Amino acid sequence: MRIAYLGPRGSFTHHVASQAFPEEELVSFKTITDVIKAFERGEVAHSVVPVENSIEGSVHETLDYLFHQADIHAVAEVIQPIAQQLMATSATKPIEVIYSHPQAIAQGKRYILEHYPQAKIEMTASTAYAARLVADNPAQPYAAIAPQAAASEYGLEVIAQDIQEMDENFTRFWILGKEQVCLPLESQVNKISLALTLPDNLPGALYKAMSVFAWRGIDLTKIESRPLKTALGEYYFILDAVHKEADLVGFALKELTSLGISYKILGYYLVYIVK
Repeated sequence: MRIAYLGPRGSFTHHVASQAFPEEELVSFKTITDVIKAFERGEVAHSVVPVENSIEGSVHETLDYLFHQADIHAVAEVIQPIAQQLMATSATKPIEVIYSHPQAIAQGKRYILEHYPQAKIEMTASTAYAARLVADNPAQPYAAIAPQAAASEYGLEVIAQDIQEMDENFTRFWILGKEQVCLPLESQVNKISLALTLPDNLPGALYKAMSVFAWRGIDLTKIESRPLKTALGEYYFILDAVHKEADLVGFALKELTSLGISYKILGYYLVYIVK
C-alpha cells in the first residue's frame, strides 16, 4: 500500500506517516495540493496532510482544497507535538539566510529576530525541503528551521533547540482515504468535521446552526470562517464536533438541512496521538 505525504523525508508529515503506516511504502510530494491530488488520481491508498497548528491556526491550503475542489474525507486524525530546531552544516558558519515553511518561521520568529536580526527569511514548501536545501549548499551561509529528524536525515548540525515560541505546540494531521483506518497509535475520541454554508435570507443563521448542536449537548471543538471566494463578505464555516452518539449527530445534520443550511462532511474520524 502506498501512502502520500508532504516531503521530503524528515518533515513532520513524514514522521506522522511513518508512525501511522510503519509497514507501508511512503511517497513524497512537494506541496499539500499534490499530496491530495495523488489520492484523487488513485496513485495512493491514503494521503497525510497537515490541517491545523495550535499556534498558527489552520492550514488553509488543506481546508480550502477539500472544500472547494475535492470530495474527499478525513478517515483518521493524528496529533503530533511540534519542536522546531535551527540547523546548518556547521555551528560556526555565519548565517545570512534562514529557510523554512511559513508556519515554522512564524513559530520561531521571536528567536530569529533576537539572535539573527540581520538574516533574510525565505519560505519553502516544507521544513524538510529547507533542511535539504541547506545540506545541498554547504558553502553558503544558510540555515533551516526544521524538526530534529531532518537534521539526522541530511547530516546537519543543530545550532539551537526548541526555538518555537510556545511549548504547547501541536499540529493536527488528517489521513485522507475511503474508509476509516485503525492505526498503531494511542487513540482518543471520535470527531466529525463539517463545512457549513449559510443562507442569505435566514436571520441569525450562524446562531441557529450552533444551537442545532448546543441543545443536543454535542461538543464543538472548533469553529472558523473562510472566504467562499464568491464575493466580499461571504464565508463558509468549518466546525469540528465530538462524535459520541451517531444518532444525535445525524439528527443535528437533518435539522441543519431543514433550516436551509448546507453542509459538507470533511471528515469522520478517530483521533490518535503521536508521542
